[in-house]
Amino acid sequence: MLKPQQPIEFALKETSPKIGAGAITGDKLSCTYDLVEQMQYLYVRVVKAKDLPGKDITGTCDPYVEVKLGNYKGVTKHFEKKSNPEWNQVFAFSKERIQASVLEVVLKDHDVVLDDFMGRIMFELNDIPRRVPPDSPLAPQWYRMEDRKGDKVKGELMLAVWMGTQADEAFPDAWHSDAATVGPEGVALIRSKVYLSPKLWYVRVNVIEAQDLVPSDKTRYPEVFVKAVLGNQALRTRTSQIKGINPMWNEDLLFVVAEPFEERLILTVEDRVGSNKDEILGKCVIPLHNVQRRLDHKPVNTRWFNLEKHIIVEGEQKKETKFASRIHLRLCLDGGYHVLDESTHYSSDLRPTAKQLWKSSIGILELGVISAQGLMPMKTKDGRGTTDAYCVAKYGQKWVRTRTIVDSFIPKWNEQYIWEVFDPCTVLTIGVFDNGHIHGGGKDSRIGKVRIRLSTLETDRVYTHSYPLLVLHHPSGVKKMGEIQLAVRFTCLSLINMLHIYSHPLLPKMHYIHPLSVLQLDSLRHQAMQIVSMRLSRAEPPLRKEVVEYMLDVDSHMWSMRRSKANFFRIMGVLSGLIAVGKWFDSICHWKNPLTSILIHILFIILVLYPELILPTIFLYLFLIGIWNYRWRARHPPHMDTRLSHADVLHPDELDEEFDTFPTSKPADTVRMRYDRLRSIAGRVQTVVGDMATQGERFQSLLSWRDPRATTIFVTFCFIAAIVLYVTPFQVIALLTGLYILRHPRFRHKLPSVPLNFFRRLPARSDSML
Repeated sequence: MLKPQQPIEFALKETSPKIGAGAITGDKLSCTYDLVEQMQYLYVRVVKAKDLPGKDITGTCDPYVEVKLGNYKGVTKHFEKKSNPEWNQVFAFSKERIQASVLEVVLKDHDVVLDDFMGRIMFELNDIPRRVPPDSPLAPQWYRMEDRKGDKVKGELMLAVWMGTQADEAFPDAWHSDAATVGPEGVALIRSKVYLSPKLWYVRVNVIEAQDLVPSDKTRYPEVFVKAVLGNQALRTRTSQIKGINPMWNEDLLFVVAEPFEERLILTVEDRVGSNKDEILGKCVIPLHNVQRRLDHKPVNTRWFNLEKHIIVEGEQKKETKFASRIHLRLCLDGGYHVLDESTHYSSDLRPTAKQLWKSSIGILELGVISAQGLMPMKTKDGRGTTDAYCVAKYGQKWVRTRTIVDSFIPKWNEQYIWEVFDPCTVLTIGVFDNGHIHGGGKDSRIGKVRIRLSTLETDRVYTHSYPLLVLHHPSGVKKMGEIQLAVRFTCLSLINMLHIYSHPLLPKMHYIHPLSVLQLDSLRHQAMQIVSMRLSRAEPPLRKEVVEYMLDVDSHMWSMRRSKANFFRIMGVLSGLIAVGKWFDSICHWKNPLTSILIHILFIILVLYPELILPTIFLYLFLIGIWNYRWRARHPPHMDTRLSHADVLHPDELDEEFDTFPTSKPADTVRMRYDRLRSIAGRVQTVVGDMATQGERFQSLLSWRDPRATTIFVTFCFIAAIVLYVTPFQVIALLTGLYILRHPRFRHKLPSVPLNFFRRLPARSDSML
């Protein structure tokens, strides 16, 4: 069955950027930074100044430096009353935009009314040296300042000036001429940055029992449960079946926690004294630093913890000291699990938490973020549309963020990043965002996302493609926001190790020895995402919550009619192969092509007479299909498919439902209409499930004597069949059965067969349904 093609503007395009990979060149950059186009920059490092003259009444100055190149001007911070200031700031001017021939470095004294000129240093661009890593950084030198007439004046500046590329170590922290319109406070928000996700652990709290509880009401049996709180996570046990002062639970509670374990585990033992009233019988606070770390399934030692009781005295909470109640716990940090913090379908890391269990890396993933084209305006500034775009890439625990290209619909980043690969069956995610925080508060808007599964890449090949950035918008539907040009290379360090990985379980062994329930995994994944989001939003520059949530697919589990349809047709696509085989076999049985039917008869007779050929024939057939399909293998990585996602034929109300909040914020009439629609769909699903149950119950009733006559017929048939099969060779039975199934249409009836008629008459438990 041919897959319907999506529109050409939504398809992947192969590109040929001017990158160093594969090119034969003597440039050192081509072997270290070869997945991006070289961008030339003029770098100016302003280190410090000395012996500056006093400019104001007190005999001091407030110095700062201006670095000017044509229309571009970079400014250092100024110091109050300091004659030997140190800045150590780097300025980078893109060679593409350089129109001047002279670089001017001016030292000024900050003043309330008008800043005073103190001196300057001029550089001819033709005389500036070129530096390419891994050459050592250019050593700064002292330069004597001149006045506007060219005469030497008091004071010296330590500078380093050189021509380089984006591979330079100074590039990430430099002030860029591309961002000349951004104020000094906004420069930090547009820099490139590498982030590391916090290291996450599962905390297992096995609540065993409590002893010597002291309820306030001695006349009733207490209904006791334990409530555990860790940060924003709160869980509770069921109410103990033992009604008394020594309750037992033996129940596991699981939490997610991040190093360095700043939060403490708070346990309270509570008594349900009324419908909405709980009394705290005791409390204990446990720091997690000293909790035992477990790498396998072996149980850890249990511990007793004293429970403190808090009483209210004159409106103040006080601790009651003479209190003998205690609680029995088994606490551990489970390092044998992988803490899922992203959608399981797009996982970029599957290693366990504990480093001792990590295997060696099998390869290296390199990503070149080259440029974007045709980006849409994301906001309005000075009456016109503008976009300040940056990229975020995530693989494993390492997140990278490119610098923000200010006010451009065709940004060029040309930044290259590298990751270690431990499993090829993982996914690299790249997102493009508009920086909404440069000129004031606002959210970073999503422009689009790309996913690349490493297992679909050939090793040591450079993939250069332009990926369409597709986003589902409300109410317009799917929209192309532009294209991003990427270069990707997956280098394998050991082919044997990588092939061996395919025989390993996808997740660490603890997920199979002590599996977590689906509900537990969903809850823990949500908590892990919140922790990662909060931690990265506190970095500098922050990786905002909306960015992290979009990259981690936070809302992937939410109901969507579109996704449900897409998944249904995916299942039908999988079953289409079986359906096609069934139709082909039916055509053989009905002799629609007599020659093919005769050949199948001959093949069938050979396989029955020589059964040892059956399995070799099947595997040889599969081998030949695989070799034949190699000619039409995919030449590029898979990408978002609007047709597969059913995003191109989306009903407006279904789109509105997908963008609805949870819980819903829609009016009652809309919710009622959607609920009725969901009921009608569920009714059809219910009918299908009921039909499947009916067929299964008919099989059960063959021997259950629910229909005495039918069971009598079946039991008698089984007895006769046993005798016939015992005295008749199996090959004869198989031959006769096959020839009967493949018989010519002349010997067939249009009515259903006798066994099918018999089966359909069997009773099912649907009669007993209300």
